Amino acid sequence: MIFVMAGTQDGRELVKMLLAAGYQVTASVVSSYGKQLLEENKGHSLVVNDEPMDGEALEKYFLAHHIEACVDASHPYAVNASQNAMAACHGVKIPYLRYERNLTRLDYEKTVIVHSYEEAAAEAAKLGKVIFLTTGSRNLSKFTSAECLRDCRLIARVLPTAEVIGLCEDLGLAPDQIVALQGPFSAALNRELFLRYEAEVIITKNSGTLGGTDTKVQAAAELGLPLIVIDRPPMAYDCLCSTFDELKDNLHDLLKEDA
Repeated sequence: MIFVMAGTQDGRELVKMLLAAGYQVTASVVSSYGKQLLEENKGHSLVVNDEPMDGEALEKYFLAHHIEACVDASHPYAVNASQNAMAACHGVKIPYLRYERNLTRLDYEKTVIVHSYEEAAAEAAKLGKVIFLTTGSRNLSKFTSAECLRDCRLIARVLPTAEVIGLCEDLGLAPDQIVALQGPFSAALNRELFLRYEAEVIITKNSGTLGGTDTKVQAAAELGLPLIVIDRPPMAYDCLCSTFDELKDNLHDLLKEDA
């Protein structure tokens, strides 16, 4: 049984690939929406887990369910999740493999690279009063609670689920500050949304082409808007793969070594 941290579109595609290759898979997701997307593949070879687990809980799960390897396809910015998974694999002595998409080149001259949400908020406050957030909902509170953004108007683009919209409302965002849409977004659509909401600053993360970073960069550049990019935290992974074939080959080799 292979344990896949499937919190991204990449993760869900990896689950399908591993099932097609004949592996039994436990897919771990962090939202009801992620679980729903995987339900169509559920069967004798796929178990879906939506219970959050820390490092200790992961170790217990790996042992109880005879997990042979962990494939970490969690969000590139979910550092704690990756650290917990790697530590749990070391604890029970099974292979850990990280899948991470390639980064988008950031050669737009109005790009500002930062390393935290707090730093992004501080830089945005210097550059404009209407801040368009494309960083998801999980860290939205770091912007809504930022003192430096108190006099700014925040626009948050988030998933169109009741849970996420409720979170936005709880954080004090009005309906005209919430853009509830499911991607992917083309450069043209990004451009129209930035214009529609009169954005003066764009904040995003470098989540690669699949995460839509390239189309945000293109739209910002076409409009001459400053783009703040929260860079990925550096991590030393046991085994880092950037393509599905590379991951499948490494998984095969590592399991053969342990046989």
